[in-house]
Amino acid sequence: MNANRMISAQAEQEKKMTLDTLRIDSESVGDPLRYRTLEDLEDRLEALPRAPTERGCVELIVARATGGRRENPDRVRLEADAGIPGDAWGRQPGPHAERAITVMQVDVAELIANGQPLALFGDNLFLTLDLSTDNLPPGSRVRAGGAVLEVTAMPHNGCRKFRARFGADAQRFVSKPELRHRNLRGVYMRTVEGGEIAPGDPVEVIARPPLPASDGKPLS
Repeated sequence: MNANRMISAQAEQEKKMTLDTLRIDSESVGDPLRYRTLEDLEDRLEALPRAPTERGCVELIVARATGGRRENPDRVRLEADAGIPGDAWGRQPGPHAERAITVMQVDVAELIANGQPLALFGDNLFLTLDLSTDNLPPGSRVRAGGAVLEVTAMPHNGCRKFRARFGADAQRFVSKPELRHRNLRGVYMRTVEGGEIAPGDPVEVIARPPLPASDGKPLS
């Protein structure tokens, strides 16, 4: 009996999350009661367990369909220099290929969202992986499922919509100069080798750019 109740409750929660996602579009705003203060965000960030630096997992895929409506595909096929199929950025022509896929570290996203659906961010991929510049400088490559993605140099910044969804303190949090290397707002990636990708797929760092010789450290 208890097991049946647990299964039923889980099904209801999954149904609610799906409905919440379907209601989210490009004009959606957040719940002010969920906004965290800057101090709370900084304290909770320090308390987070360290994210994996080499191998992680794809936690969620989000596509921004027509009108900005959020969809959560259970599997997509990525093509070189193109975004998530059906996504707004994926429909942009050549010059936008460098920022075709937006990616967030899932535990940081959950910290900022504070119970709100992660689809509210509008980012495409949520990964269990350290996305900091120290771990993944521009030019680094990761294999996610069957695709290979490369981190671009374009900064991913909080905007007006981010502020409306998560609050002014959250925008200050992701923009603080001393935290910028953490890439708390996420990074842009581009697809360099096409392949299928789905939630639950492994993510593995397969290449990092060599350090400049002037650093006095051996090239790798």
